[in-house]
Amino acid sequence: MELSDYRKMIDKIDDELLRLFIERMDVARQIAAYKKANGLPALDAAREKDKLDFIGEKAGEEMRPYSLQLFELLFELSRAYQMRII
Repeated sequence: MELSDYRKMIDKIDDELLRLFIERMDVARQIAAYKKANGLPALDAAREKDKLDFIGEKAGEEMRPYSLQLFELLFELSRAYQMRII
């Protein structure tokens, strides 16, 4: 395989990641509307901790630090978006 083939694979994955990110943020928007209507805060620290624990276990030893960093950023972005709405 050539470098250009790998880059095409990455580009395809990036397109899917972007689609899923936008979908995730749309759900975060819906959650924010629910939280706003019910007087709930944007941050649910216990849920985030549980999710990070699960992700760390599921990712495996080699990918654990990278996966945790990715999801911590996703949670931060979702929370910021929710706080803007709430």
